[in-house]
Amino acid sequence: MAQPKNKEEARRRAKADGIEFFFAQFVDMHGKPSAKLVPAERIDMLFDDGAGFAGFAAGPIGQTPASPDIAAIPDPESYTPVPFKDGLARFACDITIDGDPWNFCPRTILKNANARAAKMGYRLKMGMELEFFLLKERDGQIVLADDLDTLDQPCYDMKGLTRSYDFITQLSKNLNGLGWGNYANDHEDANGQFELNFEYDDALRTADKAIFFRYMVHAMAQERGLLTTFMPKPFSNLTGNGGHLHISLWDPTGKKNLFEDKKDPRGLGLSKLAYQFLGGIIDNSEGLSAILAPTVNSYKRIGVGAPTSGATWAPAYATYGANNRTQSIRIPAPGRIEIRSTDGAANPYLAAAAIIGCGLDGVAQNANPGEPNHDNLYQLSPEQIKRKRIKTLPANLLDATRAAQKNKPLRDWLGSMDGWDYLDYFVDTKQAEWQDYHTTVSDWELKRYLTLF
Repeated sequence: MAQPKNKEEARRRAKADGIEFFFAQFVDMHGKPSAKLVPAERIDMLFDDGAGFAGFAAGPIGQTPASPDIAAIPDPESYTPVPFKDGLARFACDITIDGDPWNFCPRTILKNANARAAKMGYRLKMGMELEFFLLKERDGQIVLADDLDTLDQPCYDMKGLTRSYDFITQLSKNLNGLGWGNYANDHEDANGQFELNFEYDDALRTADKAIFFRYMVHAMAQERGLLTTFMPKPFSNLTGNGGHLHISLWDPTGKKNLFEDKKDPRGLGLSKLAYQFLGGIIDNSEGLSAILAPTVNSYKRIGVGAPTSGATWAPAYATYGANNRTQSIRIPAPGRIEIRSTDGAANPYLAAAAIIGCGLDGVAQNANPGEPNHDNLYQLSPEQIKRKRIKTLPANLLDATRAAQKNKPLRDWLGSMDGWDYLDYFVDTKQAEWQDYHTTVSDWELKRYLTLF
């Protein structure tokens, strides 16, 4: 069934679905969802005036305590019944102030990027793979929800999937009930880790779905007395959580995939446009890392390691290849690219906008990514990496933000508000996060240094 296009269609759909309350939901820089609960009979007020918030209280969205209230205006096409709460639906909202768009709203940033790309004849479609751990609390410690999930190589473990069958299958039913096209569910590479896949869509719709999916997994787990996390690296000895993005550019109608070329001489099924776009991603990879891997913890996931369960599947180098998971960009099938350096903490709106900007900068510059890399990059020595002139991704959030601050496409495409570039706001926020981490003394330091000298 098609999504509502306006307030009246949303009203009719909500009435037919028995909806009594709406979540008016928006996200901050971190992708954290905030919402107000609005009675369905107030739908006119919600659409006409929006739901009011003190923006500074919600998280980093460009507000101070002295700022005026923000208004969250619902997008009718984002209408999403909450499958496990009868009578409740969600609208993804855009932030406005005094009736004007607030350009530090991540969703608005992506809409602006989409509109700009559309004027150039491009429409971004995107899929997102979101990995998560299912957890519980025991004696003040966070542990895996499944005590029996102890295999050294648990990926695709049938017994492990069976033990979590009730949770995973209910989540699958919820996705398909929403019409998202869930097509596969698996136990992932780490103990206690899972992934559910749903069909790709326009970038804005996929970002809306990603935010709702993360909320739904958390809420369903909590109702069962469990916890879940999309944190990039929650356990030092286990594979981290990726948020791989599958990207393709289409014509404005959304019917022709501009990335696909069956006559590709490299044999990957990509067009010249796709290679230029891909080249832009690689050329801007250091700065882009700050958006795709946006936390201190993200860089504990990224690194070189043997491709075995319990190590890492995260890329360390800015390369591309065919069906080769040691590359940061994989070409899994003709007509699309998979960006594997994105992790579970990425804000999907900002990630998509940044990718559009860096990719289309590659198109404008006629970027050449070179030939695909066929190496197992986990096995190459530092000397071999240097000889092949392979670019290494940043090793920590501070280095990534420093690269981002100098990145022209990111500065251009993430936009500004009242003369203040969003990129500077993002970098300031993330460098403060790094500084807070850096000045915190850890247990590791105490154990290593307390009586060493």
